[in-house]
Amino acid sequence: MKRVVAAVIEKQGKLLVCQRTRHQTMPLKWEFPGGKIEEGEQPRDALRRELEEELGIQAKVGDEIARVQHTYPNGAAVELRFYIVREYGGEIENRIFRDLQWSAPKDLVSYDFLEADASLVKDLAAGKLI
Repeated sequence: MKRVVAAVIEKQGKLLVCQRTRHQTMPLKWEFPGGKIEEGEQPRDALRRELEEELGIQAKVGDEIARVQHTYPNGAAVELRFYIVREYGGEIENRIFRDLQWSAPKDLVSYDFLEADASLVKDLAAGKLI
């Protein structure tokens, strides 16, 4: 099972969502920024590293708000840990994604998210987690 961390970045009541490029697996799907936890790496350290690589920010990683295990139809299994990020240094820049959007939580359901993010998206849209 692949271990993955992702950030729910909140700013002025909106959440940052990112669209994969055509060349990534599951192309053009929307997701929260983050990535794989490397061997021997702590989850929060992995998320800080990924946010620096993907968005050029130095994030203050907050509490874990959700943990999801999901198996895709092709058999790939992931464990996703989602953390809230309300503070970061630097300006967000799009280094790897096709698109970035700031979305009101209630509007998240209109994006075509990765399957593994679906339950989190529903909870965020319903105002349950943050």
